[in-house]
Amino acid sequence: MGGYRNHCPTCLYSKHVDIIPGDRANPCQGLMQPIAVEYLPQKGWMIVCRCTKCGHQGRNKATLSDSQPDNLDRIIELSANP
Repeated sequence: MGGYRNHCPTCLYSKHVDIIPGDRANPCQGLMQPIAVEYLPQKGWMIVCRCTKCGHQGRNKATLSDSQPDNLDRIIELSANP
């Protein structure tokens, strides 16, 4: 798979720590709440998140075929959100 997971596989929350992926330079440090999922042909299923502190929106790639896959029930719940 390449890359790394930056969100909890159970609740799908992450932390707002990056300005550029992997740099850990963002001072916000807020929680990134999962609000929806979307499918991008080049990347697959993406978890759409919004920072509960500053409102920034971002995406995390869903991990579905792994030894510890993301919570599929939670992803299905989020798919009801446009």
